[in-house]
Amino acid sequence: MTATPGATPTIVLVGHGMVGQRFLEALAERGLTATHRVVVLCEEPRPAYDRVALTSYFAGKTPEDLSMTDMAFIEQHGIELFVGDPAETVDREAKKVTARSGQVFEYDILVLATGSYPFVPPVPNKDAEGCFVYRTIEDLLAIEEYAKTKAQVGAVVGGGLLGLEAAGALKGLGLTSHIVEFAPRLMPVQVDDGGGAALLRTIEDMGLSVHTGVGTQEIVVGEDGAVTGMKLSDGSELATDMVVFSAGVRPRDQLARECGLTVGERGGITVDEQCRTVSDPHVFAIGECALAADGRVYGLVAPGYEQAETAAATIAADEAAFTGADMSTKLKLLGVDVASFGDAHGVTADCLDVVYSDSRSGVYKKLVIGRDGELLGGILVGDAEAYGTLKAFTGSVPPVSPESLVLPAGSGGGAQLGPSALPDEAIICSCNNVRKGTIRGAVTEHKCTTVPEVKKCTKAGTTCGSCVKVLGQLVTAELEASGVEVDKGLCACFSQTREELYEIVLALRINTYQDLLDRYGREDARGGDGCEICKPAVGSIIASLAPTIGADGYVLEGEQAALQDTNDHFLANLQKNGSYSVVPRIPGGEITPEGLIVIGEIARDFGLYTKITGGQRIDMFGARVEQLPLIWTRLVDAGFESGHAYGKSLRTVKSCVGQTWCRYGVQDSVRMAIDLELRYRGLRSPHKLKSAVSGCARECAEAQSKDFGVIATSNGWNLYVGGNGGATPRHADLLAQDLSDAELIKLIDRFLMFYIRTADRLERTSTWLERIPGGLDHVRDVVVEDSLGICEELESLMTAHVAHYADEWASTINDPEKLARFVSFVNAPDTPDPVVGFVPERDQIKPDLPLLSIGLRPAAAEEVLEGSAQR
Repeated sequence: MTATPGATPTIVLVGHGMVGQRFLEALAERGLTATHRVVVLCEEPRPAYDRVALTSYFAGKTPEDLSMTDMAFIEQHGIELFVGDPAETVDREAKKVTARSGQVFEYDILVLATGSYPFVPPVPNKDAEGCFVYRTIEDLLAIEEYAKTKAQVGAVVGGGLLGLEAAGALKGLGLTSHIVEFAPRLMPVQVDDGGGAALLRTIEDMGLSVHTGVGTQEIVVGEDGAVTGMKLSDGSELATDMVVFSAGVRPRDQLARECGLTVGERGGITVDEQCRTVSDPHVFAIGECALAADGRVYGLVAPGYEQAETAAATIAADEAAFTGADMSTKLKLLGVDVASFGDAHGVTADCLDVVYSDSRSGVYKKLVIGRDGELLGGILVGDAEAYGTLKAFTGSVPPVSPESLVLPAGSGGGAQLGPSALPDEAIICSCNNVRKGTIRGAVTEHKCTTVPEVKKCTKAGTTCGSCVKVLGQLVTAELEASGVEVDKGLCACFSQTREELYEIVLALRINTYQDLLDRYGREDARGGDGCEICKPAVGSIIASLAPTIGADGYVLEGEQAALQDTNDHFLANLQKNGSYSVVPRIPGGEITPEGLIVIGEIARDFGLYTKITGGQRIDMFGARVEQLPLIWTRLVDAGFESGHAYGKSLRTVKSCVGQTWCRYGVQDSVRMAIDLELRYRGLRSPHKLKSAVSGCARECAEAQSKDFGVIATSNGWNLYVGGNGGATPRHADLLAQDLSDAELIKLIDRFLMFYIRTADRLERTSTWLERIPGGLDHVRDVVVEDSLGICEELESLMTAHVAHYADEWASTINDPEKLARFVSFVNAPDTPDPVVGFVPERDQIKPDLPLLSIGLRPAAAEEVLEGSAQR
């Protein structure tokens, strides 16, 4: 079958990855989709997706979340997209492409965007069962399935960008993970020996085993043909039942070779500065399959985007040229910041190095400086906060000394260069080649006032996201420079930030929301009822400071009840069907047989669904509101208390079994987890808090994905902070190591109270740690070194909390007035409450529509009924 283009010229795009999609967008922007027929042949079973964020699939992202293809865009521009149907042959003389399906497409212009393929070393048994590559979503699905059913130990061949991501993914799947890298250091292309050493220490602290300076000689297989190990070049053997090859990529130029196009000696379709192949003016090549005019194959997405723009411009008869690209990279690998930019390895003649290294915290920074003071490049490991600013200054002389740019904030020499110091020609977003001047223009000329608006207008920050923080700073600075007042207040009721309100409440001992609103709210908000933003935020502040400021610690007492979020109103989690779940606290996951029996009996008697949570507790689902006190009474009688699964407070302190049972354990992790959970239970904070204690470096409790995590060593405890295993995972940072029990608890006290004091509303510790000026170094200075002289106050605040803790469930069931709020809903027909029932006229309401839930005390219900009778 031949598709006849007729009089309309046809562009055939072979390959639909990130670069291919950008090419289509560039065609549309130039109006070429209106004047040309555009056909896209995509080999994968799904259209273009974000391969840069591929590993986020293991953090909960779905393939749909990763998609970069708006099908409305495809339809709007009449693009003919064929997924799962790659090009098989190209007849350049007849100008025809034949797809795997047998369809034949004539073309006027052919664009090859076939990308690259993973390099697999030619070792024996490389195709055995249990061997994988790490390149596509389908690869990840296959790895995930095999890891669940057939593997306990995984080895990654390659310690580069994708190799480290793959190792992290295997660890996240529960496998013991190894990294095998032939070079003498990890990430040899991006970092030097010093950066590699810092990265190695940090990754090994996470429980991954790293083998550098060795190659893979053979994949060992068992009788069933599946992987059982690896033989390495140093004569050692590594036991593993899964191998993931991530040893680099090669240009996919086979289609070009077969149709006679010129390719480079080491691969890549040879193109000129317009991205047109040197063999055929009707054929273009872009992305990782192309050998650029400067003799390089670019393996990053940003140069591919530039090539896509260049090819589209050339087709549109506009002047354009691709003469090279910025190879700067900033990544967060296994939770560790790694960045390199410019002449990172210092190959420029007569250049000088400025190096800062802190092996304790895994931080390494190197700047390469020219003799005239010009910033040539650099490497950042463990702390890449200044990446955006430093990269933008590359090629110029910074306005401050190079030494001050690498020293940490608070060290006495660290300089804080804001984006406002950058020239307009500085590139802020290297992925999309967006300069500072363009961003300023979006604010001043296009009237953008928010980061999302600027992103939409300029495309800055829409790919890897590493420039978003600088983008926000630029938008704020430009608005302020334009005379626009940037409101940093908490909400429409308060002009102060949450941190400022905390300080006001603490200093003046203000113990009610209404008092705070009337005295410090915006003028038009005073005397009002507040809003749904500030009420729970202030309620949390008052609850966290209750013993110190003289407020009632019970969150449903008086005014406090009106400030709480939905779940806090009933001290239980509201579920999608209108019922509630009950989660008793089980400190450290330790529970007696008697306790298990009680929970089982309660679940049986009330008909509740039970599930063991990720925090080692037992959740009971399906309770009606009037059943909650009955359930709590039985739990409290059995020695349980509220697990605070409903509040912005400490949830759990997870633990492994530690040295008591585990042959690898070096400390009693269960005992420590119990101590920490009982100490910090009920602590109200800006966001929920999660913790874990691991009894050894094997990290079975996953402490480094928690807000504060503890890992045992033979010398004591290592404390990690700022981790988050949620939608945007972040590995925690090492705050202090080899601590005694007393030292550990003291530092956690200080850390938590400093976070509660300075964090923004609904800000997790992970986000707070990245936002707060100075980051981890500043937090360490404050809570370890007491640089602000506030540690005694932080400790006293925590001591007050511990001394005044009371279980909210027990407080409720022992107080008739508090019990009165837990009454039936009208959509609970089997409730025993005699004053609650269905109104007959409402019986015709469609059952799939939610009914209004009304909770009334019995006395109040009688008054309502009497009033109705009189009327």
